Amino acid sequence: MTPTLFQALQAARRAKRPVLLATRLSDGAQALVGPDGAHGANLPEAVVAAARQALAEDVARTVEVEGARWFLHPHNPPLRLIVVGAVHIAQALAPMAPPLGFAVTVIDPRRAFATGERFPGVALDHRWPDEAMAALGPDGRSAVVTLTHDPKLDDPALDAALRSDAFYIGALGSRRTHAARLARLAALGHAPETLARIHGPIGLAIGAETAPEIALAIMAEIVAVRRRATLVSPAREAA
Repeated sequence: MTPTLFQALQAARRAKRPVLLATRLSDGAQALVGPDGAHGANLPEAVVAAARQALAEDVARTVEVEGARWFLHPHNPPLRLIVVGAVHIAQALAPMAPPLGFAVTVIDPRRAFATGERFPGVALDHRWPDEAMAALGPDGRSAVVTLTHDPKLDDPALDAALRSDAFYIGALGSRRTHAARLARLAALGHAPETLARIHGPIGLAIGAETAPEIALAIMAEIVAVRRRATLVSPAREAA
């Protein structure tokens, strides 16, 4: 890898920009490809298309184009799960995410709930959600889940998430609760098509009842959205 290419790759990783390193196996020629195409290189269009797909799927692969084999290696920013509310469902959800590649942060200013004893090994943020979300800066590799049922905590987090590139936004609550929530967020200036980004009631329809089951339904929906799988109706209408 040339010093210029290495510096460009490192700069993209520091800035948390998705980028893919394409290497022609016959001679080691390399180029970087982002979601909007190749930069500083004249790659065959089929290589760029395959690279963008590999980047979106976050899967390395080898492709053959015009008789040449290319190795496509995505360098995506880390996956993050930002949970608002240190509640029982969050306790079940937090350990499920790391094996799936997600770094977890739980936001809750209520220090009696957000403790290391209840969330061992999990990053805890005791700031109010608007401050915490501004500092965390959700991006296209972030999922945001609100679980408190308290508009003072959930609404600022959802407001921030809707103004971000978060790939998944979910909120716990019944259909009635969600309708009231949407009305409040609309009053903050969010259009209907923006509000449609919120998954609420949250989770896949697996008949979840217990906190671990609801957490499983939420995590399954996050993975399905990330992988662009076909989704079914929400899992639970929590009170």
